[in-house]
Amino acid sequence: MYNFLPVAYFKNQFAQFANAQVSIATHALHYGTGAFGGLRGIPNPQDATQILLFRLDRHCQRLSQSAKLLHYDLPATKIESVIIDFVKKNQPNKSFYIRPFIYTSDLGISPRLHNVEKDFAIYGIELGDYLSPEGVSCRISSWQRQADASFPLRGKISGAYITSSLAKTEAVESGFDEAILMNSQGKVSEASGMNIFIVRNGKIFTPGFDQDILEGITRDSILTIANDLGIEVVERPIDKSELLIADEVFLSGTAAKISPVNRIENYKLSQKRPITEKLREKLTAITENREPKYKDWVFPISIA
Repeated sequence: MYNFLPVAYFKNQFAQFANAQVSIATHALHYGTGAFGGLRGIPNPQDATQILLFRLDRHCQRLSQSAKLLHYDLPATKIESVIIDFVKKNQPNKSFYIRPFIYTSDLGISPRLHNVEKDFAIYGIELGDYLSPEGVSCRISSWQRQADASFPLRGKISGAYITSSLAKTEAVESGFDEAILMNSQGKVSEASGMNIFIVRNGKIFTPGFDQDILEGITRDSILTIANDLGIEVVERPIDKSELLIADEVFLSGTAAKISPVNRIENYKLSQKRPITEKLREKLTAITENREPKYKDWVFPISIA
């Protein structure tokens, strides 16, 4: 299904991906006591000797914060250093995705975070479009997004993704591409692994952090880009009915980038998406290091 990059980081050293394996008794495998990140890398279109990573510093910072929720002290500087070495050792020549992963590596049966061994690993895969750039269809999931009172949603905790998995499979098996989850207040939260935006009357609206969303880095980038383009963005609760009458709806995430939504349930949305397309074109230019204003968002790595 995937073309994995040949070298992984595992047990504090680099090893062949095929040899980076864990025991079936691994704590995180049973209890979801892990946290992960994800960032994209591409060969520099202007310089074949460079790889470009998008917002490396923010991704490392978020993973370090997620680690704290698991009682694991892993500095962002350590994560960044290993990722840079990881890219140099693999020397990818196609668009790819990096998956850094923190997990309780202890072999035991007691669900806890204290007095338990933890580890840090990284692997990568070649990755093109995660969702169709032409747009996707979505259903409103019967599953509900977790609430921060019962789950630490400020972290990208692996255990949370059982809900995403249930919602995604429910959507696909009922003829849709993606799921939209509501929160415990009945408001729009996010998709199975992406943030969500709607456009109405030339303004962008998106659920805020108080709607139990993940603090998406692509989401944060879109807020900044839209503001720089003079497009007003409002963070507020969004009702289900607003999705159905929106001028545009799009999803955002590291893997998905910016993905337009064509249909929600049996409601077709307009194929004219001027704001979505403007944002998508700008984000693509930024990730390819063609926008000097955003150069600090792009981290070049020499692989010559």
